[in-house]
Amino acid sequence: MEPAVSLAVCALLFLLWVRVKGLEFVLIHQRWVFVCLFLLPLSLIFDIYYYVRAWVVFKLSSAPRLHEQRVRDIQKQVREWKEQGSKTFMCTGRPGWLTVSLRVGKYKKTHKNIMINLMDILEVDTKKQIVRVEPLVTMGQVTALLTSIGWTLPVLPELDDLTVGGLIMGTGIESSSHRYGLFQHICTAYELVLADGSFVRCTPMENSDLFYAVPWSCGTLGFLVAAEIRIIPAKKYIKLRFEPVRGLEAICDKFTRESQKPENHFVEGLLYSLHEAVIMTGVMTDEAEPSKLNSIGNYYKPWFFKHVENYLKTNREGLEYIPLRHYYHRHTRSIFWELQDIIPFGNNPIFRYLFGWMVPPKISLLKLTQGETLRKLYEQHHVVQDMLVPMKCLPQALHTFHNDIHVYPIWLCPFILPSQPGLVHPKGDEAELYVDIGAYGEPRVKHFEARSCMRQLEKFVRSVHGFQMLYADCYMDREEFWEMFDGSLYHRLRKQLGCQDAFPEVYDKICKAARH
Repeated sequence: MEPAVSLAVCALLFLLWVRVKGLEFVLIHQRWVFVCLFLLPLSLIFDIYYYVRAWVVFKLSSAPRLHEQRVRDIQKQVREWKEQGSKTFMCTGRPGWLTVSLRVGKYKKTHKNIMINLMDILEVDTKKQIVRVEPLVTMGQVTALLTSIGWTLPVLPELDDLTVGGLIMGTGIESSSHRYGLFQHICTAYELVLADGSFVRCTPMENSDLFYAVPWSCGTLGFLVAAEIRIIPAKKYIKLRFEPVRGLEAICDKFTRESQKPENHFVEGLLYSLHEAVIMTGVMTDEAEPSKLNSIGNYYKPWFFKHVENYLKTNREGLEYIPLRHYYHRHTRSIFWELQDIIPFGNNPIFRYLFGWMVPPKISLLKLTQGETLRKLYEQHHVVQDMLVPMKCLPQALHTFHNDIHVYPIWLCPFILPSQPGLVHPKGDEAELYVDIGAYGEPRVKHFEARSCMRQLEKFVRSVHGFQMLYADCYMDREEFWEMFDGSLYHRLRKQLGCQDAFPEVYDKICKAARH
């Protein structure tokens, strides 16, 4: 009873403080207080609700029966929009603050909102090695279910709250992508409701143009209602090797070589400065040396990027066995390293042991409570970007990141990019090895100005035939955007499927220079 009383007293004092100082002052200057007292408990409640709901729905096998009815309801909404004169564009009715992207598009207020309540895993077929899911299923749901029955996705992007729909309509990547490609490349079928309310299923063999055009289209070709995704047998642990590397040339050489080795199931790099990095390589295994077992996902454990940094500071190599699900969500608790800017003492052992079980706060709740002033501050003094560039351009790219924004740590994740139709593909006719360079944090370059610095970085990425992940702030004009992405198939299908009057163009939906 005493802890509850103490918490209530703290909450009361906090509310009094807010009344004196004003909510905006507290949210900007003492955000950690609000996050710790309110958002962490609320996030925990959200997690418990969705976990229990997913478990009950799957055990009762109610999802497949409800799915068809829900799809018919979406078709009905689209047809009603058409009968009413198609006066505005359509978009999903999911609130903008619920997405993992830091951007909150204003189009939700002006477009026709189509309610899509599709958040269930429909079927796991171990014979065909396929899982069929609805678009709002999260990676947390997927790993909880699949790993419990001995299966996993070949590419399972990091954060728990990432949804299947977001990873298909945008993109997704993980440290296994050097073998399997991006998230879209492990998908075998999409089911959509189109602009006229009709239902269509597309695969590489059936309606193949639509199948290849959907990824990266951000919901501007139709409403995704289900997807089929490959699954592979899982093992209990990841045998993970840590190797500190110094010198930019040595870092790039080592990272490239490890990314080209098929025996490495996982490859990842964390760059702590332009000349210091730790390269990690892993393989799945069912056996583990007890003395080297590290359940890094336990709430009281150090944040993963800090744990990795210790290998660099002590200049030693390491070998650990990490439980599979812990590895998949190794960056989740600290939101990569973003949480250190929100809760500066979050990696302190005392905080981890007392409150680590509630971490992390939901990104969606952080967005919902940030306010316009804080949003503008983040926009001008904070960078969250993933740039995808050919591996051969890695040294030049890291120099550019260092000079233009100077954000560390930097996440390095290799992936193979097949030569397939669609918005994103290599310049040539053959598959090419690329690398995702992830920069998340406060720029330390002098006189940082978000628009000019990011446009300079985008210009470099275009020059090497690279791509910018579309969840992030994008400052390109329309011509520059379509110089980066191949819109030939996309524009042909938008005209063919009647999307031009039904959905905004992808550029208008995501770029800051467009109408939001």
